[in-house]
Amino acid sequence: MKKYKNTIVLSTIICLIPILMGIFLWNKLPDSIATHFNNYNQPDGWSSKGFAVFGLPTLLTIIHLVLIFMVLHDPKKKNVGNKMLSVIFWLIPILSLFIMSLTYAVALGHSSNIIGLGVNLLIGVIFVVIGNYFPKTKQNYTVGIKIPWTLNSEENWNKTHRFASKLWIAGGLLFIFNGIFLIDTKFSYLPIVFCLILVLAPMVYSFILYKREVKNKEEL
Repeated sequence: MKKYKNTIVLSTIICLIPILMGIFLWNKLPDSIATHFNNYNQPDGWSSKGFAVFGLPTLLTIIHLVLIFMVLHDPKKKNVGNKMLSVIFWLIPILSLFIMSLTYAVALGHSSNIIGLGVNLLIGVIFVVIGNYFPKTKQNYTVGIKIPWTLNSEENWNKTHRFASKLWIAGGLLFIFNGIFLIDTKFSYLPIVFCLILVLAPMVYSFILYKREVKNKEEL
């Protein structure tokens, strides 16, 4: 933990910067702030100004610290890799800044369409970045596709993550495309479909590899 002390402190401060932004904008923000949006980028959930400004960044900061704690205390943390570790350190701080900036912008009267654009672009970039580092991530208990078949076999883990890498990069690019070109259209459910495919396909692929391995052993 001591090795990463400065990074933890800096990333935590960045997580909390939206609180300072909210205090600065306090008198301009409405008493109720939209904090949830439907598939058509229309607000369908609101929070009090106090919770939006103080509660949401604090919640994200707690998630950030818990995630870091889990990774740094993973018995196989050396297998995570420095680049993937950097992604983990900065993922939530960037999310906090980005999401809260969009939330404040909509609260101040900007079009809610920026939510759809911003979220799709952000998710797309995250999938591309993580997908790029998947092949370099070895077996561990915190980061990656941690299902029984990948944890049981290093070969299964490696093949599944190489497959997921290509899939997540392609999916990330589709998210970016969707955010730029398909806002407020009949294709508003595409992000949900993308997520399901990106999550489920590697799991199915891993299971197929496992069954194939079992079959090969039985034939010997």
